[in-house]
Amino acid sequence: MRSANFATLVRVLMMLGVIYLIMIKFNPISIIIIIAIMMLLDAVDGYLAVSEASGGSVGLGAYARAAMGNANASSYVKRYKQRLSKSSPLGARIDVAGDRIIELLFWITFTYLHLIPLFILIIIIIRHSFVDALMAGKGTSSKMKTKFARIVYSSSIGRGGINVVKFLTFSYLVLVYVSGYPIIIGYILVTILVAYILLRGLAEIYEVIA
Repeated sequence: MRSANFATLVRVLMMLGVIYLIMIKFNPISIIIIIAIMMLLDAVDGYLAVSEASGGSVGLGAYARAAMGNANASSYVKRYKQRLSKSSPLGARIDVAGDRIIELLFWITFTYLHLIPLFILIIIIIRHSFVDALMAGKGTSSKMKTKFARIVYSSSIGRGGINVVKFLTFSYLVLVYVSGYPIIIGYILVTILVAYILLRGLAEIYEVIA
């Protein structure tokens, strides 16, 4: 098994553990720390995939500079991402599948716990299913050509922003369920996150039809 795919598998297994810890109302800070580690592993498996494709020539420093928007590093890393998508297209889809499994498990869990309404879960499932089907024929986000899609979806700001909002939203919902924090802030965070997810979905649709 490729190391990047193994990292994705570890993230999914960690998510199952997070669900269990939420259900038994384990220490919320510990749960949030695990969520943070799980999300950081998403960047790790991306680095591992690029490092393997480059034969180790892409160092962690170059990958980090690319993630922060450095133009030279981004161009350098992008070449290997494109090579990777051609040589191992399954790896990119496994990474997407892992991301979707983890996110949907969060939404399902918090819906089951009556922290968010069912229609939110329905919106998320429809959005991801429809857009992922369109993007499967187009390729991965690293191939995006339109400026709107690159800024909203595949740029370091777009990727970093959605991950930060996800972390804040899901972590706060953990605090709501385990520690009784006020739900109103959770509703605000969920609204922001859903709007962000739909905007990124529009960027992907625009990329496909443009």
